[in-house]
Amino acid sequence: MGRRQSRESAMQVLYQVDVGKMAVNEALQNIQEQFELTGPDLEFTGQLVYGTMEKLAELDKTMSVHSREWQVERMAAVDRNILRLALYEMLYIQEIPPNVSINEAVEMAKRFSGEESGRFINGILGAVARQIKV
Repeated sequence: MGRRQSRESAMQVLYQVDVGKMAVNEALQNIQEQFELTGPDLEFTGQLVYGTMEKLAELDKTMSVHSREWQVERMAAVDRNILRLALYEMLYIQEIPPNVSINEAVEMAKRFSGEESGRFINGILGAVARQIKV
């Protein structure tokens, strides 16, 4: 399946937890069964989900600083969770270059969200990338 599917699966878990108020383990198990995630794909999905959940408050604060006029809780739920996931990758998984995380997030937004979401997500993640390279 690969990392793209793992990222999409992780975003769907985060969405279920955020919007559906589902327990993380239950949401991850549902996605694992639905997409038949195993081995490295399941491991990477789990790393993204649990890491994002552990750093959620910090990630939301980073989003709010860079999202100008958009409160995190007012963002579209899909966009919010794509941003959380990509920010986690950018800030905490050093072996993934930030431009890869940004590109994957923009592609996910194009697939799962509205037409303007890709630009919105790219803008926020680009601002964070410029800041962390300083």
